[in-house]
Amino acid sequence: MTEKRSRMSSDDRRDLVLAAATSVFAEAGYHGTTTDTVARAAGVSQPYVVRMFGTKENLFITVLTRALDLVMQSFRDALATRSPETGIETALGDSYYVLAQDRDVLLCLMHAFTLGSHPVIGPCARDGFLSVFEFLRTDGGMSADEAQRFLADGMLINTVLGLRIPDNAGVNPCAAEVTDAVLGTETVA
Repeated sequence: MTEKRSRMSSDDRRDLVLAAATSVFAEAGYHGTTTDTVARAAGVSQPYVVRMFGTKENLFITVLTRALDLVMQSFRDALATRSPETGIETALGDSYYVLAQDRDVLLCLMHAFTLGSHPVIGPCARDGFLSVFEFLRTDGGMSADEAQRFLADGMLINTVLGLRIPDNAGVNPCAAEVTDAVLGTETVA
């Protein structure tokens, strides 16, 4: 008796391609990535990726939008589940720190934020960043100064994690000091 293989649904295949694209864009950046590289990482053909997303630009925008959606959902969940004794900045910061442990999401956001002059990606990245700022101001109840400090701290955390500075804390005293100052000792174990 032969075993019947189940076919992957188009939604599952799309998710597979987006996961592969997120990893490839995270590693190589927008300019260093091709639809062929994404296709190989996903185990599909390059024409299939193009048929699904049209262009590398559209694929990157989709990856960026998903990453921003993850940040916003993480923040919404943090506000909805925080205890009364937990401050808003602490709840949001903790939720972002957990999310940022996914290096692919973290690095895709960082790549996008460096593409401000790109005619399509720049506006999408700006709109996403501003939607986070607006969320902090409205839903988070932060002042403009508090939101600015929160985002500045978050960008510093992104840089420290993106550069893998905590990975070197055990061998480099400066890396240990930066890790402790930015992430706190309890996060470095």
